[in-house]
Amino acid sequence: MAERAAVGLFIACFVLLPFGRLVELPMLLAALAGLALLRRAPRPWQRWELHLPTLFFAAYWLPELVSAVDAVDPARSWGEVALDLRYLPMLWYFADRLRGARAQRAVRHALAWIVLLWVADALIQQATGWSLGGPPKADRLSGIFGADHLKLGAMVAVLGAFALDAAQARGRGAALLAGLAILTVVLLAGTRAAWLMLAVVVLVLGLLRHGWRRALAAALALAVAGLAIGAVAYHASERFAARIDRSAAVLNGDRSGIDHALAYRLPIWHAALAMASAHPINGVGVRGFRVAYRDHAAADDPWVGFVDGQGAAHAHNIVLELLSETGLCGLALWLLAVVAGVRAWRWAEPSRRALARASAAALAAVLFPLNTHYAVYSSVWGGLLMLLAALYAAALLPEAGGARQAPAVRR
Repeated sequence: MAERAAVGLFIACFVLLPFGRLVELPMLLAALAGLALLRRAPRPWQRWELHLPTLFFAAYWLPELVSAVDAVDPARSWGEVALDLRYLPMLWYFADRLRGARAQRAVRHALAWIVLLWVADALIQQATGWSLGGPPKADRLSGIFGADHLKLGAMVAVLGAFALDAAQARGRGAALLAGLAILTVVLLAGTRAAWLMLAVVVLVLGLLRHGWRRALAAALALAVAGLAIGAVAYHASERFAARIDRSAAVLNGDRSGIDHALAYRLPIWHAALAMASAHPINGVGVRGFRVAYRDHAAADDPWVGFVDGQGAAHAHNIVLELLSETGLCGLALWLLAVVAGVRAWRWAEPSRRALARASAAALAAVLFPLNTHYAVYSSVWGGLLMLLAALYAAALLPEAGGARQAPAVRR
């Protein structure tokens, strides 16, 4: 019964993901349930199987705490520090309750079907203009997330790992069909960062499932299919053609062309580096990027005054966000969590790795540094990251009643 409740809450988080703040409700319920673990003996921090999710939380939250000490926007930074404490009991709860193979399968299959529903809805929107999220009022496909919440491409690319992994288990035909559908939606959604995210998902899934050769073959097949679909879409969709034309501006070779292709993010990255240089230890404070922006921007920066007289909201790259807002302390702690996650993979039994494969690919896509990113300390993207981290940790742990210590590292 307890396992079913955890499965239901976890799935509810993703069902409500397109609907803004509603996703906070099941996450809050999970956090409250996680607090109940404090009444047990041993306490969560004394249980070895909860060390990994605790470390994931520490790597996410401690940079916030350190950065808030002398933050440029103390109220916003300290508010974020207090608010994100909810992630610790949530991680404990999901990592503890989703360890069973049955729970893992239920969650992974549910996420696969959720993503495929989003994909089907987006394809209907492309064909008819109708969607569960309303009409596409913006310059790209928006699907169930709506025109005011343009995260369809990134969410489908990242969580498509679960649909692709499940489809591969059903054979090449199912994998091909699911892959083409997901690729089409990610391309037409127009978020170019999502194109790279999907490539990372396919490459990592192929690597973990089949090895380097087949992984590279799958990535090449994805590229060929993407070019074919893109060629058709370029002539059929003015919105898609505009995205391609903007991307092609990078071939001009000059700074203005590159900046145009990158949606004018070069000034943002310049300001982020200036912040990191001026505040190398603990940054300007989490979520303080827009407040500090004006003081570190170039004289002709077009983003100055973008929002309420302030600058760009965040750095649009995970490494630069960590360096500018949390400094070297933050980046070091995040790298520690990545190392711990990789070591946990190496220690895990093959059967547990199979359960963690899709979440590992999704996390790799979210964290891939050579890309543009949403703010990792925002509620939507940060919450998604914590949910994936909880599922990854739970998948790698032995089931309750199993081995009481991690197996030796295989060489």
